[in-house]
Amino acid sequence: MICPAFPVAAGDVNVKKRLVAVALTALTPAIGMLAYNEIAARAERNAEVHREAAQMARQAASEIGSVIEGIKGLLIATAAIPSIAERDSANCNKVLKSVASKLEPVRNILVLDETGKLVCDSMGWNAGTDFGDRDYVQRALKSDELVVGEYTVARVSNAPILPMALAIKQGNKTTGVLATGVRLEWLEEQILERGLPIGGSVTIADRKGVILARNPDPQKFVGTTIPAQYQPLLSAESPGTMELTSQDGTRRIMGYTPVSRSNPLYVSAGLSEAVALEPINRASVTGLVMMVIGAVLALFAAVFVGNRFILNPINHIVSVLQRWRDGETDARTRMKGHYGELGQVGASVDGLLDELEVRRCETNRAEEQRKLMAKELSHRVKNTMAVVQAIARQTFRNRSEENTVFASRVGALAGAYDVLLSDDWKAAELRDVVDRTLRPVGGDRGGHISLSGPPCLLEPEAVTALSLVVHELATNALKYGALSETDGRLDVTWSLDGDRVTFDWKERGGPVITTPGGEGFGSKLIRSAFPATLEPQNRTEFETDGLKFHLSFRATDKADADKVV
Repeated sequence: MICPAFPVAAGDVNVKKRLVAVALTALTPAIGMLAYNEIAARAERNAEVHREAAQMARQAASEIGSVIEGIKGLLIATAAIPSIAERDSANCNKVLKSVASKLEPVRNILVLDETGKLVCDSMGWNAGTDFGDRDYVQRALKSDELVVGEYTVARVSNAPILPMALAIKQGNKTTGVLATGVRLEWLEEQILERGLPIGGSVTIADRKGVILARNPDPQKFVGTTIPAQYQPLLSAESPGTMELTSQDGTRRIMGYTPVSRSNPLYVSAGLSEAVALEPINRASVTGLVMMVIGAVLALFAAVFVGNRFILNPINHIVSVLQRWRDGETDARTRMKGHYGELGQVGASVDGLLDELEVRRCETNRAEEQRKLMAKELSHRVKNTMAVVQAIARQTFRNRSEENTVFASRVGALAGAYDVLLSDDWKAAELRDVVDRTLRPVGGDRGGHISLSGPPCLLEPEAVTALSLVVHELATNALKYGALSETDGRLDVTWSLDGDRVTFDWKERGGPVITTPGGEGFGSKLIRSAFPATLEPQNRTEFETDGLKFHLSFRATDKADADKVV
């Protein structure tokens, strides 16, 4: 198993990240409250601005309505004057001139007959001038109510006006029309006198959407038509509000009053969204700045406290562990009585290191004892083999050739015990394991046995298991397979694929073999020799030209590999 190093720097970064996360978590309720207050205040202010815009539009519409009602009363009173009602041209002009001079909103007052021709007016225009083509005149001849026309350029004064007309009655019969026009510059003066909030606007338009008065920039917009996307507001079912970008490019919250029976003109009033929400924006910026300052202070405190009381003690403990791992067995934290709870951790680490030092000494003594016993065991096995060789010499006294072969095989069997002992039971080369295992049973076959494969270092568990498998296969080959014939051959190959070893055993040139009827002890041994942690897979094929055996296993114990960092 490979022991990982202690990631000190990475640990510092992770701890700092956690401390920052804790600080941010502590700030989360405050941030949430600030966000909630911001949303709630903005929504409340937005609703309030919508109400203010709607109120401004209603007030402007009410003032316009008052002007219209005043002019209506004037026209009704003027129509009742005898010289007007009787169409006395000589006195009619004087009366109308006197009345018009006292009325600032109007420029001229006209009396028309039932065909729309001029009878008299306040400016002394030629009688007989035909106004019958004017829409407001035709509508007045057919109505008993005051008719408010659209944006018109006056025929007499050649100035833009808002015409109004009222039918002159004698009983139930319409005998003429009394008409006048509100000067648009006077209308503009009225909305200018009302005053506007910074960034605000007021617009008055006729039923066709032609702008009659506007503040600000009247010279730019009077006489133009409201954009098509806002035309539906002229005939909306009821007053309302909306957020839009005005023609002058200002983002506004606008209240509007559409044209209706009681309101012959369209009126809108807008408040600048930026100006209206400026207090909220200012408060938001102030709150955000304060929150950032608080966050910076909290993070600074977290980093300072973390470094002083958390990171430094932790780094000291990790440093001691690293030094101990590097061989400085007397390294200790000596933190008992300091740094609070982390001091207790350091003291516990010191106790653990003391105990590990004791166990290490005991392990070293046990390892020395084990090596001594292993060498003694190897020595005794070799002595036993020497005794077997002596017995063989006595047995084969007169057969020197058989004695030499037998002695070489016994010697190879004894040498097989050195495969692991030579590497202190840690690991062994796969080729050495196979070679030493084959020597006792077929090492004298010369070129009849072929070993081929890359260098591969096996762990003790794999060495023991592979030795058992190869010994069993070799024994069977010597008894029944290719090694039982003088012309028989054995090819042993292996390869590496990542951490897995593929091992193949192929016999040829031996006697004809058949598939056995059952599983013997040797087959069970081959199947169960490798531990499950090495994930073994094996397959045996009994072909007529010789046994084929395929084995695959991990080169490293899976349980140990999972612990490597």
